[in-house]
Order: sequence, then structure tokens, then C-alpha cells
Amino acid sequence: MNGSEKSEMDLFTEAIQLPVEQRSAFLITACGGDAELRANVEALLKAHLESGEFLEEAHAEVKSQNLRPGEKEGDRIGRYKLLQQIGEGGCGVVFMGEQEEPVRRKVAIKIVKPGLDTKGVIARFEAERQALALMDHPNIAHIFDAGTTESGRPYFVMELVRGVKITDYCDQHSLPTIARLDLFIHVCGAVQHAHQKGIIHRDLKPSNILVTTSAEGSALPEIIDFGIAKATTGERLTDKTLFTAFEKMIGTPAYMSPEQAALSSVDVDTRSDIYSLGVLLYELLTSTTPFDTTELLKAGLDEVRRVIRDEEPIRPSTRLSTMIAADLSSLSKYRQAEPPKLIREVRGDLDWIVMKALEKDRTRRYQTAIGLAQDLQRYLAGEIISARPPSTAYKFQKMFQRNKLLFSGIGIIFLLLMAGLTITSRWWIREKQARQLSEINRLEELARMSSDVGKVAEAERMYRQSMAIRRAIGLPTAEQLDRLEALILNKDKFDDADALIKEVLPSTTIGVSDYVDLFILRADLLARRGRWKEAAADAAQVVQYCPENHESYHMLAPLLVASGDIEGYQQLCRRIVARFGGTSTLAVADRMAKDCLILSSAGVDLEPVAAMAEFAVTKGADASTAPFYECCKALAEYRQGHFADAVEWAERAAKNPFPYSQAEAYAILAMSQYQLKQVANARAALVNGDTVVAEHLPKLGPERLGLDWRDWIIVHALLDEAHGLIEGATSTNVKWR
Repeated sequence: MNGSEKSEMDLFTEAIQLPVEQRSAFLITACGGDAELRANVEALLKAHLESGEFLEEAHAEVKSQNLRPGEKEGDRIGRYKLLQQIGEGGCGVVFMGEQEEPVRRKVAIKIVKPGLDTKGVIARFEAERQALALMDHPNIAHIFDAGTTESGRPYFVMELVRGVKITDYCDQHSLPTIARLDLFIHVCGAVQHAHQKGIIHRDLKPSNILVTTSAEGSALPEIIDFGIAKATTGERLTDKTLFTAFEKMIGTPAYMSPEQAALSSVDVDTRSDIYSLGVLLYELLTSTTPFDTTELLKAGLDEVRRVIRDEEPIRPSTRLSTMIAADLSSLSKYRQAEPPKLIREVRGDLDWIVMKALEKDRTRRYQTAIGLAQDLQRYLAGEIISARPPSTAYKFQKMFQRNKLLFSGIGIIFLLLMAGLTITSRWWIREKQARQLSEINRLEELARMSSDVGKVAEAERMYRQSMAIRRAIGLPTAEQLDRLEALILNKDKFDDADALIKEVLPSTTIGVSDYVDLFILRADLLARRGRWKEAAADAAQVVQYCPENHESYHMLAPLLVASGDIEGYQQLCRRIVARFGGTSTLAVADRMAKDCLILSSAGVDLEPVAAMAEFAVTKGADASTAPFYECCKALAEYRQGHFADAVEWAERAAKNPFPYSQAEAYAILAMSQYQLKQVANARAALVNGDTVVAEHLPKLGPERLGLDWRDWIIVHALLDEAHGLIEGATSTNVKWR
């Protein structure tokens, strides 16, 4: 429901919003009989008083004398009866109520506390009511009604969300990483909706994101409590736009963005919510926030602000790998993965996605919530993500900013030790390098800006200049090459992109492991052009140096099929079964199973392959990607000789609007029906498959294949097999090998 059990940080945040004389009474009520909890919160409040004002709401208009009595269970407000108090914040109390007409239903009713109905509090309360009224999204609690009590205090009535915190829900149901990401993507969609309506939440945290069950029986996260939301558009949330006083800080420290903590003149915008989403994603992956603010608060609230503004959090995978064994083992049970596997899942792409969301510089974060969600969807689909490690120049600048005194000391010692010409020479070199780094940063920033506004040619020219300077001073160029390659691909200049990659890739296998991302890029580039053997050679390098990465196998298997290397394909399938046969990750099971089913001559035991296909279609039944898993299941049934079952699954998969899935399903359907002596049906299905290819799939030649080149290969391999079975000849509609 809308209320939930409060932590030390929740109680502390609420207590400091009250006048000092009211805090003791508040803690007695809020902590109940938990003496330890009350003692911990009082310790935080003491540290707060000693360190100066922080997070303190202005309550100057609140009178310290007798407060008016508030509503209680059994009272009535308008057409609503108060049944039970289920939550309490700094300014409002939440009741579960019952609406009796015109419909009878349970609702949540939020009322301003007696004695706190100052102009500022009422303005903030009114802002939340208006914020909710603006929004209409399945993952945001709906508002039904609003009004004032007999004593003049405002209230509003909203949907009663019967759920638990998103983090608790994930742990209680032992959700694996992929399922947690799926829930989080829905949350991003809701935040994006709010931002499009001009609303920033400013207090996104697990207790404000409750997971309930939808009418269809699936998990449904809902965002509640827009109590400190802020309008970002010209539309007014109240009669006068609600401004936050410069000296006040709004939010929960553990989830607060650096610009919220800074108390500077920089306005807070939608990117503050992106940071909070990054903290939530960090917690979903590691069960902890980037910084332990409970411990920091004991050292003083100024220290909390400093850490949020200046300290870089460690990557999620590093956090997991540095946990004590008992904690990591316990945490891994909640994610259905052994500790080493859990760390491998998070390391790499998920690390960089989280760290990009948590960038101190908001211009380097994801600019929208949907951008964050799309990068996670690219990760789940095995595609290249947009998040990348920060450049060497950027890390150097951040290290310099954090350690100015240290760098100054080193410089003084350096000057004392050197003399004459040596001092002059080395100082000149340092000055030159500083100018070059400054020029690199300038060029790259201009290139990013040009790319954002569609000036591709200008961005390309600046990235080339930046790369030339980097090579001249020996700085890595992989990140710049990645950006430049993307720009060139947008212009369809494949030859230029291939040449640029060759400039950086080593001429021998020495040091290949340092260039894995570039090998992946070039393999993808070559595959889009139909240069199967060259692409397979690069993909094989990735498999050799990253044997734990399933995506490299998913790239190499179709390339070996397309290049006609049957022996190499069979060897790879045996490695896939040995390494991934027992996987409990949905996407991995589906991809690895399909890779081993492309050809009838895979040379592997079909039992573990079929088990992976069965796991994927069962676990993914409620996911939006279910039709893709059905296609793999149909192929597994056909390879096992279960032709009737294959027909059933293929007919279901053929309903997928994705043309590649349709073509694959028709090929499997045709072969299965032919094996069942349904020749006429088989020929009709084969014609349908050829029609989808002819009308919707690209052709090799002048037309480049897109990101779906793997599916393109699988479609043509299966159609060739179907033509050979039914007509005694391979497909003639496309020359693809």
C-alpha cells in the first residue's frame, strides 16, 4: 500500500523538517517500541545540529503552541471515511479510506498535518496534487479527487497502491538481473512521462516506487509521492510557481543528485531524476546505494554534501567483488546466480550504464529517462550500448580537481629537484601537453555538439583532428574511433570506417585483448556488408579473448554458417553447450539455443539445447519478447523430430510482426508440415516465407544489412534448408553465401 515501514534515513529526513521542539514526540510515535532505531535517528539529528543547517525546511510560520487536533481513524472527510493511517511524511499524513459514492472503492487520502498548514507547505502540497493531475500513465498512481477539510487544510484522494518497495519485491521474489532490469525499464517510462508533462519528481527512491500486481497477474511498478515535485515548463502548478528557497535542500541524501546537494545557483532539471534512477539501478544490482549516507551523516551533513558532489562511486561490479563472502553469497541467492556469475553479469555494459547515469556532470548523464531505458534494452538485446567508459582526459581532469593540493605539492618538489635547462624543458613539455589536452577537449565537445544538431560532416572533421592529436601524444583513441565510426556509418561511408579501425587495431595478435571492442565493431561492420569470412575472423578473436561473453558466440555462429565453415560451426556449438548449457539467464538461453539449431548438422547433443529453448519460452512467456522465444522453441522441436509440436509453435511465432521472425517461422512451419506429409500446406508456408524476404528484408549488394544481420543469415539458412527438403533445391530468390 502507499505507506511502508520507514528506515533510519526516512525518519531522519522527516524529523529534520519539523521544529526542534516537535521532533522528540514525532520519534516516540514513529519508532514505536524500537529503542535502537530511535537512538540511531537521534544520533543523526545530533550530528545534523552540530554541522549546521542542511535539508531544513522553513517552518517559521508554524506556531510552537498548541496544535489543532488532526483526523483519526473513523472520521469522515466529504464522501470518504478514514479507515487506517498508512503513512506519514514531514508535511502530510496518509490514510486508507473508503469512497462510498458514486463508486465504492478503497482509496489513499493525503492530508496536510494540523499546524503545518503554512503557506509554503500548502503550496508544496498543492503542487503534488497538480502534478498527479497532469499525468496519466499505468506506472504512476492516479489522482481521483481533491478538496479541503472542515478546518481548511487541503487533501487529495489518489489510487490506493497495495504493493511493496521495488527493492523488497525483487528480493522477495528472487528476481534475476534481467527481470530486475525489466521492472526498472517500466519505471523509466513513467519518469519519462512525468518529464514530458513538465514534472520533476526530485525524490525517486525505492519507498516511492511500489510494485503491485496488474489485472493480468504481472508485476506492475507504480511511482507515488510527488510531494516535492517541481514544474519545468511554463505551466504553473499552483497560482504562483513554487520556487525552492536557495538555502533549502529537497530530497533524500542517498538518492540526491550533486546539483541538489550543492545548494548552488544551478537550477535542478530533469537530469536530477536521471541521477536518482542511476542510484536505484545501482541498488537493484548490488543491494546497496553508491554511498552509505547513514555512516556519512554521523560524520556531519556537510560531509554528505561533499561526498555527493565530489566523490566518484565505485562501479557496481567492483562493489560486488569487494563484498565479504557471506554477504555476496546471500545477495546472489536473491538473484538466482552464483557470485562469480553475478559479478560477470554486472561487469562491463551494466557498469557503464549505471556510471553514466551517476555522472557528477549532468551534461554527461543520459539526457532523458527513455535514453537510459533504451540503453538497457540494447544491453538485453545484445546490441552495442551508447554508454562508454570516460575518456583518459576526463578522468585526468577529475583526478586533478579532487587532488589539487597533491598536484601542487608534486609540482613544487619537481621544481626544487630540477635546475636550469631541465626545468625549462620539462615545464615547456607540460605546458604543451596541457594545451593539447585542452584542444582535445575543445574539439571533442564541439564534435558532440555538432553531432547533436545533425552537423555530421563537421563533427566527423573535429573527431579526426582530435584523434590526430591523441596519436601524436600517445593517448588512447578507441573512444574517439568509436564515435567517429558511428558518424561515418550514419553517412554509409563503410570503407572510411573500415580504414579508420585498421589504423588502431594491432597488426598481430599481441595486445588483442585491449582492442576487443574494436574487433566487435569491425566484425559488425563487415557483416553488414556481407563479408562473412572477414567478419568471422574478427568474431573468432573476440571468442578467444572473451570466452565468458555469450554475445561473441552469438556473433560468430551465424557468420560461420554464412561463410560455409561447417566444421568450425560444429566446434563452436560444442563450446556453446559446454559453457552455457545450464544458463539461467533468459536472453542467453534463447540466443545460445538458436545458434546451435541453425543447421541440422550442428554435431551436438540436442537435449541441453532443447532445454535452453524450453527455459527461454517458459520464463519469457509474459515478456514482450515472447514471440522471439517461440520461434526458437519451434526450431528445437523440429530438430528433435517433434514435427506436430513444431507446427504448433511455428504458427504462434509467425504472428510476430517482426519480419525476420515471420520468415524463420514460415521456414520451420514448411519443413514440419512436409515431414507430416502436408505437402500443399508446406509449399504455401514456403511461399509465405519467400514473400516476407522479398518484400521486407534487405538484399546483399548496394543495400547494406542493418543491425539484424544475424537474423538475416538465419532466415536464409532455414529457407535454403526448406527449399532443399521440399523442392530438392536451394532457394533461388537470394544469393547470400
